[in-house]
Amino acid sequence: MDRIELTKARWFKGEISPPPDKSISHRAVFFSSLSKGKSNIKNFLRAEDTMSTLNAFRKLGVEIQEIVIPPSPPLVKGGKGGFSGELIVHGKGLYGLKEPFDVINCGNSGTTIRLIAGVLSGNPFFSVLTGDESLRQRPMARVITPLRQMGAEIMARAGDKYPPVAIKGGRLHAIKYTMPVASAQVKSAILLAGLYAEGETEVIEPFQSRDHTERMLPALGAEITVEGLHIKIKGGTELRGTDIYVPGDFSSAAFFIVAALLVPDSEILIKNVGVNPTRTGLLEVLKQMGANIELTNIRDISLNSPLITHHSSLFVGEPVADIYCKGGKELNAVQITKEKIPSLIDEFPILCVAATQATGITTIRGAEELRVKESDRIKAMATELRKMGIEIEEFEDGLSIKGKCGLKGTIIESYGDHRIAMAMSIAALIADGTTTINGISSVNISFPGFFEILMRLTE
Repeated sequence: MDRIELTKARWFKGEISPPPDKSISHRAVFFSSLSKGKSNIKNFLRAEDTMSTLNAFRKLGVEIQEIVIPPSPPLVKGGKGGFSGELIVHGKGLYGLKEPFDVINCGNSGTTIRLIAGVLSGNPFFSVLTGDESLRQRPMARVITPLRQMGAEIMARAGDKYPPVAIKGGRLHAIKYTMPVASAQVKSAILLAGLYAEGETEVIEPFQSRDHTERMLPALGAEITVEGLHIKIKGGTELRGTDIYVPGDFSSAAFFIVAALLVPDSEILIKNVGVNPTRTGLLEVLKQMGANIELTNIRDISLNSPLITHHSSLFVGEPVADIYCKGGKELNAVQITKEKIPSLIDEFPILCVAATQATGITTIRGAEELRVKESDRIKAMATELRKMGIEIEEFEDGLSIKGKCGLKGTIIESYGDHRIAMAMSIAALIADGTTTINGISSVNISFPGFFEILMRLTE
């Protein structure tokens, strides 16, 4: 049955490691597939979204071997193995992909369909991209517009708005593109197309979005420069295979961070979490609220190994830390504006849950992008938290949430959105009575094993 019943937790304690980072796992497959030679991807996230990317490149002729390491490190002490593995990718180079025999199904993954559109725009063959019902409602014009400016031939459903997307790739030219909305997916699609373009492609962001692409590409030989919100990439440079290590996913850890702050008598240590500053806006907001959160064992990891640390300002890797959280402190409401949204875009649902327990009215604005994620997350969180007794005002670009309020158990819909399902599961841990959450299979998109960990931390 695709639902779970949860009751109020007496405590939330333990030590865990989050699953590997989804964004970095996607990009590791993309960039190693486009490189010449062999790449080893270590601590790869084996979840539905990332497997969509892996299977897409297999359809394009890339040989990818999966090595599931039994047993993989447990996500929680005393638990079963985690959901990571190792990939050996035999890259084809920029110009070695083959025309797919069939439509490429990107599943539920917006990262897959948007980034691969950039790749296919530069390859001289025909391809069609589609996905599940949710993905076929995700906007694609934001990617199609700049790729057409670069010379790609692209068509999409509903006046070029939504998937399926048909692409006839070919010769591209460099552009200078100012993005109307900060989006790591759109930025990465343009930069990937820029690898195939004549000249130097420049992307200008309105606010900084997550920068995993800019950090990883140079390690494989790309000529890329970053100056503030300006990112430039030189076309025609072949990439070379390397080893890539994927740190733990902050967005997955976020649910347990908030749970430890809200459930009485709670204390948790989350180890080996990626703390890239373009991803950790939630930590800043929670600390502003008054949360007791401490980062320890902070280090920069090499893409090549989790054991190699670097302190040079010239090194571009991924920062990692252990995150310690202890509940019991009163939280206070905050005001969140547009410039903060890109750094907590995936954490919006769980931030809304935290806001229900913060004294005062928390306001989140400038988040209209969240209406076109896996679900309309603004509407979904407003609807489901109201069911639990919370006073919420909904705006076109956000919410205001009145706290500190008690929650009551009820029947919750996830809208097929993994982050809604997980966020409302944390809300259930502080709600009176029983909460039933429908559509929990969506959690496998990013975090297989989530409910196993949740149960063990509340035992």
